[in-house]
Amino acid sequence: MTQLSAAQNAQSAQHQSSDGSKALYGGKSNRRITVRDIALAKDRGEKWPMLTAYDAMTASVFDEAGIPVILVGDSAGNCHLGYETTVPVTLDEMTMLSAAVVRGTQRALVVGDLPFGSYQEGPVQALRSATRLVKEAGVGAVKLEGGERSHEQIRLLVESGIPVMAHIGLTPQSVNAMGYRVQGRGEEAAQQLLRDAKAVQDAGAFAVVLELVPAELAAEVTRVLQIPTVGIGAGPETDAQVLVWTDMLGLTSGRMPKFVKQYARLREVMGDAVKEFAQDVVGGTFPSEEHSVH
Repeated sequence: MTQLSAAQNAQSAQHQSSDGSKALYGGKSNRRITVRDIALAKDRGEKWPMLTAYDAMTASVFDEAGIPVILVGDSAGNCHLGYETTVPVTLDEMTMLSAAVVRGTQRALVVGDLPFGSYQEGPVQALRSATRLVKEAGVGAVKLEGGERSHEQIRLLVESGIPVMAHIGLTPQSVNAMGYRVQGRGEEAAQQLLRDAKAVQDAGAFAVVLELVPAELAAEVTRVLQIPTVGIGAGPETDAQVLVWTDMLGLTSGRMPKFVKQYARLREVMGDAVKEFAQDVVGGTFPSEEHSVH
């Protein structure tokens, strides 16, 4: 490639990136985002946001706000189902939650998580599980954890027409084996994470989540891969960023991970509203004439 053509391509990419009609976030199109749109955003150098959602109403808020990709994560186990980890979440639960999110959205690409135990047996089990999420819930893609160890599962799903988002680094479904700690520290661990990233790309994944990975390593993975990287606790250089919505909006209680930025304090807002309602009922001021029928 000549220096002139390289400069022209760079100018073209810059022009495309500034074209609001093509942007993943804030774009003018009302059609569903597809994995091809995700790939084109990588070509343009466009960063984009992703959030989790587990019900139609919340998903509709995020969809109306322009969030281009919504993950129905098995984090629902912690956030909504009362489990201590994601491990107990079932495929039936993920199918129900994913269907609700699909019904609540019009534009976002909805990605459904394959829960623990629904794909570890091998590619055929993975295809059976992913097919349920696609056919019964209507998701546009699925996500599964693992790098080299999930290579064959990813390959079969992609060959069968099901887009796959991979997930490496800290993989919460493996909490009993690895715990909750930063992944990829040290030369050997960093090389393994790079191998995992290349393995999922070679298998056909359209994107890969990097969770709790040193920022410098995540930046290197992002440079090496042709598919987009989605960071969560992986620094600022990934192509996209994802947060669990209850963490991001301050609904989760307790200590937050370092990588979470809270943009609201919904737990406080909701608690104050509930107390005000209760006081009105106890004090006899609700319902008033205004809220009564005759």
